[in-house]
Amino acid sequence: QVQLVESGGGLVQAGDSVRLSCAVSGRTFGSYAMAWFPRGPGKEGEFVAAISGSGGVTYYKDSVKGRFTISRDNDKNMVYLQMNKLKPEDTAVYYCAAAQGTKAWADPSYKYDFWGQGTQVTVSS
Repeated sequence: QVQLVESGGGLVQAGDSVRLSCAVSGRTFGSYAMAWFPRGPGKEGEFVAAISGSGGVTYYKDSVKGRFTISRDNDKNMVYLQMNKLKPEDTAVYYCAAAQGTKAWADPSYKYDFWGQGTQVTVSS
């Protein structure tokens, strides 16, 4: 069983930056595509950022392009979401998720296999 633990959320002001981290258990971390999903009012289903197992391919939701960056360190079993120029509408609980053995991971609405418990990001205006 894969376990994911997020950290790094908090209360920030508009324009600030936050870096979310996700620690993933297991010896096959490099075989998982990873993504970050926000959950909250008006936010359902789609990821804001996703990254392939090797880290060579990334996808972003249009609303975060140029502001958010997803990355991973396969030696440390970690995935990150750097969030810059935050806006109040970015407020949500952010979940780290993993998908294995499918090319569908790049579909923003794909149902990822494993999920963390989430970390709250609140952006005040």
